Amino acid sequence: MRAQFNTRFNGLTMRAAKNTKRNLVTAALVAPAAAWLCVFLVLPFIAMLVFAFCERAPEGGYQAAFTFAQFANLPTRAAAFWNTLMLAPAGALLCLLVAYPVAYYLAVRANPRYRLILVSLVVVPFWTSLLVRTYAWMYILGSRGIPNLLAMIGIEDVRMLNTPGAVLLGIVYGYLPLMIMPIYVSLEKLDRRLLEASADLGAKPVSSFFGVTLPLSLPGVMTDVALVTILLLGEYLIPQLLGGGKVFFIGNALVDLFLQSRNWPFGSAIAVTLVAVVVVVLMVAMRIAWKVAGTRQVDLV
Repeated sequence: MRAQFNTRFNGLTMRAAKNTKRNLVTAALVAPAAAWLCVFLVLPFIAMLVFAFCERAPEGGYQAAFTFAQFANLPTRAAAFWNTLMLAPAGALLCLLVAYPVAYYLAVRANPRYRLILVSLVVVPFWTSLLVRTYAWMYILGSRGIPNLLAMIGIEDVRMLNTPGAVLLGIVYGYLPLMIMPIYVSLEKLDRRLLEASADLGAKPVSSFFGVTLPLSLPGVMTDVALVTILLLGEYLIPQLLGGGKVFFIGNALVDLFLQSRNWPFGSAIAVTLVAVVVVVLMVAMRIAWKVAGTRQVDLV
């Protein structure tokens, strides 16, 4: 009995030592990322949260206080919130409508011999700065671009730049590669035997697509749409250049408040509200993805 007890005790001790060593190794591996997130994400958010309840100092910046006045002033920036909450999801959906057929062709229909070349062509725009590409669209949509060509054929007084349509076009062009690649990866991982089985059972290609391919790829699609929407909620460059100050996003309002008006508390209140909106968007996307996939094993982050 005693020998059996000692053997069991030694086994438990060795197992506990192994678990402790494994936990220490895991903690050592996670610590750098956790420290990075804490320093560059958590602490700045805490600072913004504190600023949001302060007051603007007479010379700019902030001064200590505890007030909800900054949040009460949020309606004064209703146009920025409206443009962001309308155009960001609309831009993400337009990106999806363009990206899904492209990703489907690359993953399912394209010749494997040329697939790598075609995927590389999708990534090529990322080799050029978004600023340069957006300036190019300013020329294309400006008076010397498409409107000038339309005027030559008798269609005059067409204004394309500094409109919501120009901003949406810039969003689709700028974020299209980011939408295509995750969908492509999701479609490439599909088991081709499921499509073959669907065809053997007499299903037409359209029925196989809507019955097999689309449902299996929807979790990845929802992840991609949520990611692009979150990025667009903080977009600054495209509305600034293609919107010309007439199509304001929340990012443009934040730049104005922090760098020009130097109203840090109000800017912090808007930033905190934006983070809350992002969290809500993420939760809604997760809920939809769970229902579509029929499981709770869908990760969006």
